[in-house]
Amino acid sequence: MKKNAPAQQKPRHPNAITVIEALGYSFGDLGNLLNLSFISTYLKVFYTDCLLPNHGVDAITISRDLTILFLVVRLWDAINDPLWGLMVDRRRPSLEYGKFRPYTRSVAFPLALSVVLCFLNIQTLNLPYWVLLAFAYVTYIFYGMMYTGMNIPYGSLATAITDDPNGRTLLSTTRSIGGGIGGAAVTLVAQKFIYDNKTELNPKKTLIAAIILAVVALGAYLTCFYTTKERVKYSQKKEKLDLKLTYGSLFKSRPFVTVALAGMMISGLLQFQSFNQYLTKNYFANSDLSILITISTYLPMVILILFMPKIAARFGKKEITTVGLALATVSSLVLSLIGPSETQPTNTVPFILCNFGIGTGYSFLSILTWAIVGDVIDYQEMKTGVKNESAIYAVYTFARKMGQTIADSGGLTLLYNYAGYDPEKKLDGFIPVVGPKIYKMVSRGMLIAYGITFIMFLFYPLNKKKLEEMHKQLDVARAERLARIEKEQENSFTETIKAEAGNP
Repeated sequence: MKKNAPAQQKPRHPNAITVIEALGYSFGDLGNLLNLSFISTYLKVFYTDCLLPNHGVDAITISRDLTILFLVVRLWDAINDPLWGLMVDRRRPSLEYGKFRPYTRSVAFPLALSVVLCFLNIQTLNLPYWVLLAFAYVTYIFYGMMYTGMNIPYGSLATAITDDPNGRTLLSTTRSIGGGIGGAAVTLVAQKFIYDNKTELNPKKTLIAAIILAVVALGAYLTCFYTTKERVKYSQKKEKLDLKLTYGSLFKSRPFVTVALAGMMISGLLQFQSFNQYLTKNYFANSDLSILITISTYLPMVILILFMPKIAARFGKKEITTVGLALATVSSLVLSLIGPSETQPTNTVPFILCNFGIGTGYSFLSILTWAIVGDVIDYQEMKTGVKNESAIYAVYTFARKMGQTIADSGGLTLLYNYAGYDPEKKLDGFIPVVGPKIYKMVSRGMLIAYGITFIMFLFYPLNKKKLEEMHKQLDVARAERLARIEKEQENSFTETIKAEAGNP
């Protein structure tokens, strides 16, 4: 009787990466989230409670001015983001450092400076209100430009590190680890430090925290630069981009439109959750509750992240992300139904349990987001025959920023005009009417965002089977392109030798 023949092992992808290399890449998003989470979570509170009040300007005017501020910043991003994308895509790759890695070093320093400037409390200089508002415009726009200058090439770097689908999932997973650590660290550490009496933001302590986090983020970006390597080869010729082909095709692409709209919804939701700062101090009367909310959000991610690459490989990224979004939607529905009380805070136990359910469902999308974006970039390459990941990533980044703008502008309007928030009044502890209305706007905002994103992913076309077919086609096309690039390099070398021989 013959023994069963051993199963043939799948050959190792030529651009396969190790876990150590993937962890090196994750440091970039550690830096990103240290900066982004601190800005997203506390800058709004810094504006409303520290920088702008106490100048005889009423709360409604402050709300209007901040709403316009966020809109203007995003209008500038409509120009800034595509320009960054085009500039990065047209950059000629460095033989030593590659095409995208240099940005993780060169942009890191001005980005760190921009974060610190955002939290300078120049109100102590007794300047007019309009000067304070102008300062907010300049510093926030500067931060947005530098963050985009880091985020677009960093996100594009994953496609240059490897074109192995499993490697892409690994990079997305480890990136989520770095981002999760960065996002959680801001709340777990800064939250206890920058508030006095659990309800009042201390501007001096906030600035110290901004400096510390900016320096740590700077170190994280440099770690990413020195521990990553670009394997996927690019032509040394300066790319000439067809704007109509690059951008026009995106809005006809069902996968891109789905992912961009989903990114807008989820990014907007995460920004909207920054209003939890008002919820915890003005409804639950305890800003430290933000720490439990953070743990309930990130703990499921810590658990699932260990198994996500295998789960995604077995069932498909689209498939498990849709299941996770369904869980987050149901948990958000329950959260909106269990409160609020008009006379005293809701029991925190069911509130935290619902947030744990939301965090579990969201973890699937969070961990796999960048692998899914990579799939969309591959899809566009297959359709157009052109590899313009930075230009595509720029549009996706802008869509996410638009979600943040809608969340900030809409949230501030609700905070002031619906909930009746007034930063010049005593804000310690539970505030009747105001606190319960903040609870409603936060919980219902989560339900709407997760519900819409769940529906969109039901119709996302790149399921497991279609991705397998797509990558087979891309392998052939990329092999042909690689042969062409090597031929270009060979011809360039030959021409150089001939030129040198003719000019001894």
